[in-house]
Amino acid sequence: MIPECPRTTEARSRTRYHGQTAESNQNRSGLLCEIKTPIQTEAFTEHYNIIPGKELGRGKFAVVRKCVEKCSNREYAAKYMRKRRKGQDCRSEIIHEIAVLELATASCRVVNLYQVYEMASEMVLVLEFAAGGEIFNQCVAERDEAFKEDDVKRLMRQILEGVAFLHRNNVVHLDLKPQNILLTSDALLGEIKIVDFGLSRIMSSNQEIREIMGTPEYVAPEILNYEPISTATDMWSIGVLAYVMLTGISPFLGDDKQETFLNISQINVSYAEEELDCLDKAAIRFIESVLIKDPQERATAEECLQHPWLHQPSEALKEDADPLEKPVGECLLVPPSPGSTGSSYSAESDPDADPEEVTEELIVMAAYTLGQCRQTSDKETLTPDQKAISKRFKFEEPFSALQEVPGEFIY
Repeated sequence: MIPECPRTTEARSRTRYHGQTAESNQNRSGLLCEIKTPIQTEAFTEHYNIIPGKELGRGKFAVVRKCVEKCSNREYAAKYMRKRRKGQDCRSEIIHEIAVLELATASCRVVNLYQVYEMASEMVLVLEFAAGGEIFNQCVAERDEAFKEDDVKRLMRQILEGVAFLHRNNVVHLDLKPQNILLTSDALLGEIKIVDFGLSRIMSSNQEIREIMGTPEYVAPEILNYEPISTATDMWSIGVLAYVMLTGISPFLGDDKQETFLNISQINVSYAEEELDCLDKAAIRFIESVLIKDPQERATAEECLQHPWLHQPSEALKEDADPLEKPVGECLLVPPSPGSTGSSYSAESDPDADPEEVTEELIVMAAYTLGQCRQTSDKETLTPDQKAISKRFKFEEPFSALQEVPGEFIY
């Protein structure tokens, strides 16, 4: 997902320094600023053919197209990214994404960067082509065509391997969701590739980063509460991702944006859905181990990789066979009251908050889905238009004042 460029660094995030200087290759908002990949300045089409009709994704500031390298006849994905967004120079954010991809070269679970081209108004990232597309497509498929539990376990192990690698290198992705997990093959169930590091940040021991951004259905409570981000922020998204992959239901999706955020803030998730009845009980405990409000209580990626659910056949696991289970946070199974305002995650809840923080512009990306991938509710039935709908929302404090900004989703 491509974020809109902030007017200033401070309008995007607040970074508190506990030391005198940050790491040499990192600026004040957790962005890397140096790359090793040579930037090609000649015309991209001199070396690549763009495949007509093979647009892989589109957003307000970027588009991904399938292309073929002329000299090798190899297929790639070309990610065109505008350098100026709403009149602001955002080249530094593109450089950061390139730097993170370079850092992750050693991981087979992260999409590979091949080349970088720069033109007057845009940059092109030549990326590994994943023929299987997004796992989102199977998450929202009819249940007989969707992932089986063993499929989910296999893919989840691979996702966790990639996330564990990122976390060991102090990278937080901040936008883990089915649309950002690709498959290498469209024939058999391929290997996964994690993509889109446009919202990622570099964590450091001498700074504290607070960000309001991500995809609402997958953001952790600390994002909504404007609390410090950590590697545990990604682990919350892993729990939501596992729930969606296993059931086709988005666990926190409400009737509107405010209810979605309130569901997350109150950990209002149900483990009594019909789709969960046929699953191994260890799968539920896996999800519970990361959908915990306190980030410090969530299982890490390394701990999740050791969870029994991922290593034993589903029928062999017993309900009490989970020695690595971590304490589980309180789960409210009742829906939020109609009169709730969601102020628990509003900046207004902090009486000592700086007025400038309350009025700063905060960007949140949203990818809402209808159809199978949604929260079940007694309030409404499924709408006739069962298709994925992507929206982009712009938040200005207070959160109750929501203004929708046109734009599509890009993976």
